[in-house]
Amino acid sequence: MSVSSAFRRQLEGYSLTTAEILYRMPDHPHLLQSFVWQNHDLCPDFPELRRFLAFWQDSIEGRLHAVRVAHSRLIRPAELRTVNGEFHLH
Repeated sequence: MSVSSAFRRQLEGYSLTTAEILYRMPDHPHLLQSFVWQNHDLCPDFPELRRFLAFWQDSIEGRLHAVRVAHSRLIRPAELRTVNGEFHLH
């Protein structure tokens, strides 16, 4: 049985990363447009997102205004809570 590459990357520390990119429209620079980018990336350096933003600045006419980043680890230790009581069932 083979492990998928996506699962292997999650074990290596990649997490689901979402970036909302606000950019200025080339024909109307006073207007902002929103673009949502989502991929698996390494927090806190975000090399995949940085690569995408470098591509954006080199290849796309819309000038970047702001980037908002959110991420969530998909695989993390289980959360445990202690129980202060005991219940008996018949």
